[in-house]
Amino acid sequence: MHVSTTKMAKRDIVVIGSSAGGVQALKELVTSLPADFKAPIFIVQHVAPYAISMLPEILNHAGSLKAVHPTDGDPIQPGHIYLAPPDHHLLVEKDRVLVKKGPKENRFRPSIDALFRSAAYTFGSRVVGVVLTGLLDDGTSGMWSIKRLGGLGIVQEPDDAKFSSMPASVLEYVNVDYVAPLTELGKLLCQVTTEYAPETPELSEEEAHRLRTEINIAAQKNAFEMGTLDIGELSPLACPECHGVLVRWTEGKLIRYRCHTGHTYTAGALLAEVDKSIEDNLWKSVRAIEEAIILLEESGKASALGGDEPMAKRFFTKATENRARAEKLHQFIFQQEQFLQKPA
Repeated sequence: MHVSTTKMAKRDIVVIGSSAGGVQALKELVTSLPADFKAPIFIVQHVAPYAISMLPEILNHAGSLKAVHPTDGDPIQPGHIYLAPPDHHLLVEKDRVLVKKGPKENRFRPSIDALFRSAAYTFGSRVVGVVLTGLLDDGTSGMWSIKRLGGLGIVQEPDDAKFSSMPASVLEYVNVDYVAPLTELGKLLCQVTTEYAPETPELSEEEAHRLRTEINIAAQKNAFEMGTLDIGELSPLACPECHGVLVRWTEGKLIRYRCHTGHTYTAGALLAEVDKSIEDNLWKSVRAIEEAIILLEESGKASALGGDEPMAKRFFTKATENRARAEKLHQFIFQQEQFLQKPA
């Protein structure tokens, strides 16, 4: 495998992932970093694909380090902050930054996992991964790859995060090195980036192939032609994004899925997407029943005006029965939503 580590190299590559509540967290973190901070920093903050991101301007105003949305192929420079542009994955390869529009991961582009994975594969034990506030579990798989290749893992203390799901997910599945509140993260990064990196562990050929394949898919390579269906066990589940076949594999305790077109999910992200599909279909059923009620009542009124009382009664009775069904379906949907919103 191609890991860019040299003997006695330092932990000089920092990758950060954040989502809901992340802009304020990133501002506070960047403010705490000194102007002579040497390591390049790569950040994925989840934003809407249609958004115009002002994050470089926000971070440039907040701190002393230069923050930019890079273009594909830009060289990596020490002490710079590279931010994923909206609707593009941010990856690293050797001494340059890649900005690509590969398939979504965990329903997101940019993906924290994609960035973390590419950094781990490229720089091995030199990588310091940081997961901040956010919902769901993007960043967990990527942090697992960082730790698997000897890197160092840091998460924001879940109780300190505005949204605790992302850091809590990492803590559930990955043995990280530090758990710290936001106020201590700047000092901690200054400390760990001066430490020497250990030797990067060797991966099995199967692991290295899968990791390399996943990075290439994020970099817009053809997932099907790369043999995606061979990197895991065939699953009976279909991709909620494109309805393609999903394959399944595990990373430690974490279950992951990828389809032959390239979309990938943790089990948690896939469940969230399936839940959304269930809810959407239930609301469509409510709509159909309510449209039937409207039609039945209009037909009943028309029959009554025409003097056909027995037929009018049948229409109105059927409309009443459908109202009862719609009410039960409403209650079921709301109960389902409450169940899904409860913490596991």
